[in-house]
Amino acid sequence: MSKHAPDHHDADIVLKFYDLRREPVMRESRDAMVREFWPRNEAECLAVLAWDHPLNRAYRQVASYWEMVYGMAKYGVVHTDFLLESNGEGLFLYAKVEPYLAALRKASSPRAFEKAEWVANSSELGQRLVEMFRQRVKKQLGQ
Repeated sequence: MSKHAPDHHDADIVLKFYDLRREPVMRESRDAMVREFWPRNEAECLAVLAWDHPLNRAYRQVASYWEMVYGMAKYGVVHTDFLLESNGEGLFLYAKVEPYLAALRKASSPRAFEKAEWVANSSELGQRLVEMFRQRVKKQLGQ
């Protein structure tokens, strides 16, 4: 349900997303998820759900942030491709958890990553980005 074409409101929203990403705690959390979260199997992916896991807070903050952002695209608040041109990082996290998504949803919420999944499949750009991130994840994991 993406908007037909982006307008100045989309630009304003995307700039606000950028400002939120620069907030110090969010930046730390994003960095931790990009650099330190590399699940190699279902158990490693689900481990991050434990409250005492060192990446739990970062995971919750980053995953919920991208779900909020991608939800705005899903429901037509912001143009999907315009958003994805500068906000694909959430699809990188999605690509890391995608192989374990069924287990993750069973262990946490049936709606986990549903907006990221929608964005990954809703447009050609989303499909290209998630495929690029899948390849990066495979390379990093030596697969």
